[in-house]
Amino acid sequence: QVQPVESGGGSVQVGGSLRLSCKVSGYTTATYCMGWFRQAPGKEREGVGYITNGGTTGYARSVKDRFTIFQDSDMMYLQMNSLKPEDTAMYYCAVRGSWRSHLCAAQEEIFDYWGQGTQVTVSS
Repeated sequence: QVQPVESGGGSVQVGGSLRLSCKVSGYTTATYCMGWFRQAPGKEREGVGYITNGGTTGYARSVKDRFTIFQDSDMMYLQMNSLKPEDTAMYYCAVRGSWRSHLCAAQEEIFDYWGQGTQVTVSS
């Protein structure tokens, strides 16, 4: 059973940095795609970015050049720099099933497994 678990959230001031971690139990090397999503209060969940097992990444325009996704075996990370108040949200890790086609994007509907989320709060 695949189960992602996020950690590393917290409170930070504007311009600060945080690194989120996602440990994926049940991870296999056949897992092609993992992603990060976030949901701010009163808003819909949105894609932050994704990474393939080949290391290809993609980012939402709002975080490009500030956030970096990288992976080490069953761990995925989201390095967040130059944080802004609008980055305040619950952040979720998601994993696409290893039996799925090799499609990867920051779109909710392509992911099969989700973590419980970790809260990030950016204050001025």
